This record gives sequence, structure tokens and C-alpha cells, in this order.
Amino acid sequence: MGSKNTLPTLQIGGQHKHVTHPTNWWAAKTRYPPYKLVGSKNTLPTLQIGGQQKYATHPTNNKWITKMSEIQKTPQWAIKTLVPDEVYTDREFFLEYFFKAALKARTRRTMSTVLLGQRRMGKTEIFKRVVNRLFFEQDYRDPKAVVPVYYSFPDHITDRWDFATEYVENFMRWYAAFRLRDKKLLSVQELKLPQLIEIIRKKVLMTEGFEGSLELLEGIVEKNVIKPEKLALCWPRRVSDHDDSTIVVFLDEFQNTRLPQYDFDVVGFMQEAVESPTCPHFVTGSAMSILAREILGRGSLFGRFDSDPIEPLTGYWGAELTRKAAAYYQANIKEDIAPVVAERCGGNPFYITSVVRRAVKLGKDILDEQTLNTILAVDLSSGFIWNELSDQVNRWIERINEYGITKWILYLSALEEGEELDIGRIQNALKEREGKEVSIEKIREVLIKLSRGDLLEYKELGGWFGKVDDPILVEFLRVWGKIEIERQNKNDVFNALQKKYSRIKRQFHELAGYLAEVYMAQILLNARRKTLPGCYFNQEGDVAVPDFVYVALREQLGAGAEGGDVHGAAGIEQWVAESKWLHDRKVGVSEIEKLLDKAVRVKNNLDADFVRVWFFGHDGFTKEAVEKMQEEGVLWSTRKELDELLEYVNLRRLPML
Repeated sequence: MGSKNTLPTLQIGGQHKHVTHPTNWWAAKTRYPPYKLVGSKNTLPTLQIGGQQKYATHPTNNKWITKMSEIQKTPQWAIKTLVPDEVYTDREFFLEYFFKAALKARTRRTMSTVLLGQRRMGKTEIFKRVVNRLFFEQDYRDPKAVVPVYYSFPDHITDRWDFATEYVENFMRWYAAFRLRDKKLLSVQELKLPQLIEIIRKKVLMTEGFEGSLELLEGIVEKNVIKPEKLALCWPRRVSDHDDSTIVVFLDEFQNTRLPQYDFDVVGFMQEAVESPTCPHFVTGSAMSILAREILGRGSLFGRFDSDPIEPLTGYWGAELTRKAAAYYQANIKEDIAPVVAERCGGNPFYITSVVRRAVKLGKDILDEQTLNTILAVDLSSGFIWNELSDQVNRWIERINEYGITKWILYLSALEEGEELDIGRIQNALKEREGKEVSIEKIREVLIKLSRGDLLEYKELGGWFGKVDDPILVEFLRVWGKIEIERQNKNDVFNALQKKYSRIKRQFHELAGYLAEVYMAQILLNARRKTLPGCYFNQEGDVAVPDFVYVALREQLGAGAEGGDVHGAAGIEQWVAESKWLHDRKVGVSEIEKLLDKAVRVKNNLDADFVRVWFFGHDGFTKEAVEKMQEEGVLWSTRKELDELLEYVNLRRLPML
């Protein structure tokens, strides 16, 4: 087997027998601690600890039963997730999509896929949860089972031999752990490499393809192979191809396949790895621009991946996350302010959770917009959001490896007003503030590098730059620049930010009405391409819902026109909807007429053939209003109908306020 300082050697000459799989090995191995309940269900059970049996005490209550179930419950994860199940919200589509795509790989119909989205949208969490399902929800003894492999590319790679060793070892750990249903094999801390190899030799039912992994690893460690990184990346595919088995590789932080600051680039080697139908690769990462434009959008990997974009949470699901996070972290947040929390955080799950946790830490209840703005300012300047975005910015500037004007250009771009950055103005500001003459070409070069890290947007076809669609990140860059670049006093900057946020004009004058709008918008999204019973809209016939291109809240419906509550766009068919959560008053004719006027503007401005109008009145409508809606063909719902409709499309009823 060799000394402890070298890897065990393979028997190459002579007879080599395949290791057989003991038929009762796993059946005899318990997944639980050595505690179990014994005895019939009609007698008081005894607690067996090792070989000794003791009768359980406290027969008057069942608290001990709960404790025993907690002890015996096995966490169903091979790789630990970060978001508690009690908080996890609205990524079911992606969980099911990737889980089913992985299983479908057995039919050789699954293409390698990239999950694209902004930072902290939950992409890594999706991959981990899918991998865990594949690990535990299949019969691991079935030769046709899909073997899941998870790997996250580090952002610091300086030695290609170390990388190749780690990559192959990681593959072997996942393969063996799945085939033995033993997640301990995944832990480098619990199980060193020599022990792993010994277990693989003794207990894994070897296939010809997987057996070569031992020899490959030994060759890499001894530096006895050519292009170790290429061999490592392609090895899972070669195993599945050779054995005609199915392996699905989940790769996180895929942008780190190219690290120019460390002269590390393995993107070109990935082409062979990802093209096999026996071994599709699902990839994601935290730098969407690099993934979409530079790695997958051109070069050797162009056309090798399907793509699936992940968007920010909708208002409804953002409010649900706010509510769940508040319950989990024990924060006090009013039901009708939850959608506003989601809106202020841009639907970003990390920002939403950070605001909730900051409220708990400050001991503040989020009951209104002013309190919310104050808490957001605190976290943006010195809390969870500040720490996360500081790390993101500093890592990317380190990656660019240009510390001089890069920080200044990033800061000045955040100060720009309007949609498009004025490079000439940035050039002048650099000269005034830093005393440096920098050419337009050099500034463009730096801006392109910053766009690769999703710190601003580069419209490549148009050749212009804009601020990233993340108001919190833009605000952070302004605060960060004052401290890091202009070297202003940190406390003064934080104090000014809190004053600014405390004085922000109230945006939602009717919180309950906005909450209902959020729910109505989600109904339209959930009901796309479906037909809904007309009774929920006080109509005799059923209502067909189109496949909306988008559903927007509080959108301007024309130049200088008042914004509509909800607008759904579906080409020639448009929807406008409005909510009135009035107390002790019914909706009248004048309010119906205003909504009908908005519908006319939509029809004219968007050249629509047909506009559907829907009105929600919490406490109902006057007789005259009902007659007007019947005359104009308006859909209308009261609290009762909307609650029933929400349940029909699998959403939560309106909260009681």
C-alpha cells in the first residue's frame, strides 16, 4: 500500500480482481446514533443504549418522544445549505427544473446548462439543494442512478497540479459517497485521502471507468501526466462515457475557470468535458457578465450550454420571504410593510434577509417606511450589506490588479446621473479630484473590466456604459467611495447617509392597497396561459389569461400620465388592474372611470388590439359602479373573490390587517 507519505500504488501487472460489493454492507450500517426505541406499541417503550435497556420515564407526557425523534432524524444533505428551510422562498421552479434535467440525463437528452443571475440571488443554494435531492432520493445501488458531483472553483489558483489533484479527488469522493450512501466520504477533514482510497478499494463496486481514477490521481500527484488540468476536468465525462453511466457535474463560481491575475485559464479545456450526453455540466457563478459574455458567449464554449436566467423575487415572493425571515429571526414587521421591504431591496433575497436581521439587532420594529429606510441605511453603511458588497468590490479590484485609477473610475461612475455614463465627465472629474490626465481609451478599458464584475453595465453592441440595475449597490459605491477614495470621516459619511434615508419621501401612501396590488400581479404571473373561472371576476364566462411578457407595478402609462397599479403586457393584449383597500366605503363610479381612462391610454400608447380591465375593491362596489363595470366589461373582485382566486392559483390569502 505504500508509506503514509505516498499514495497507495495500483497493481498493474499480474491478475487484478475487481472488488465485489458485500450485499449486506450498508444494510448492517446504521445512519443514526446508537439510540433506538424497542418494545411493542402497546407497552411503555424502553430506551436502549448500547446493550442495556432502561424504561423511559415521564409517562404522563410525550416530551421524550419529541426528543427521540429529533435525535433519530437524519439531516438529508450531502452538502450543507445555508438558508434555513423555514426561510427558503420561491425557487421551486429552478429546483424542479434542474432535478428533472439531471434525472433525464439517463435518456441522453439533457444539455449542459448555465444558471445566470445577479449576485446573491440564490443560485448556489439551488445547486446544493438539487444535489442533495439527487444524493438521497435515488436508489444508490441502481447502476442507472445519476451520480451527482458538486465543485466550486476557488478564486485563488496558483498551481495547476494542486488544482488537478483537488478536482479529481473531489470527483472520487462524490462518486464513492453516492455509491455507498455515506456522506462522511465527502469530508476532507474527517477522511484523509489515503483512507478514502482504502475505502474505495474495499467497498465500492468498481467499474472499469471509475477504477482508472486511482491511477489518474496517482499520475497527477507524481506529476507524471501531460496537461493535468485538462485530464482532471474531462475525467468525469470519460468515466461516464466508458461505463455508459450517468454523471451530472454541478460547478459553482465558474467564472474562476479564468483567473488572469494568477495566469490560470482552463476554459478551453472545458469544451470536451461539457459536450458529453452522459455527463452534462450545470454551471453558475457570481459574475454574470463574465459567464454570459466572455466564457459562454464566445470562444470554445459558445453554443455548448443552454441558459436559464434567475430573476429577483417578485413583490409577492419578496413579501413572503420578508414574512418568513421575520418569523425565523423573531423580528416584528407589519404585514402591509412586507411588500415595501421587498421593493426597497430590489427583490434581492440577501438584501431582504439582511434588513430583517438588522432590525432584530437594532431592536426596532418595522412598522412604516421611515423605520425601514433608517434600518436599510444602517445596514448599507456598516452591516451585513456593507460587509458583503465591500468584499465583492475589493475582490474584483484585486482581480483587475489595477489599484490606481480603477477605484476612482468606479466611484465616479456611481456618482453619474442618468442612464448612460458620460466618460468625458468622468475624465474631467479625475483631473479635478486626483490631478491625473487619463485618456478616454484608458477609462473605457477600465470600465469594461469593471463591467465584467457586474459593478456596472456595458452595452457592448451600443458601445456605452450604464449603472448596474441594483440601487443598493449603487448607493453603496457612493458611500464606499467617500470613505475609501475621498477619505472622508467614516462616521460623518454614515451619519449623512442615515439622515438622507430618514428624509426620503414616503412612496406608498396606502400600504394595504399596495399589498393587494402585489398579490394581484402574482395572480397574473401564476395564471399565465391558463383559464380562470369567471366567478372570481363576477363574470358568467371563464377568463383566459395570456402569456404575459411582463407584469409591472406602479408603471407610468404614458408621458405625464398617472401610473397604473398593475400592468400586464402580452403583445396585442394588455391588462390594467387597480386596487382599492378602502375601509367603510365602497368603490364608486368615478374610480372605475379613472381606470377605464388608463386602459384607453394603454391601448393607444402600446398599439394594443385589446385591453382587459380588472378592479379589486376590498369592501365592494356601489350599485352604480357595478352597473358601469357590467356595461364596460370590467372584471371585478371583492375580498371574498380575491381570496378564493389566490387559493385557486396556489397562493396565500390576503392577510388580515
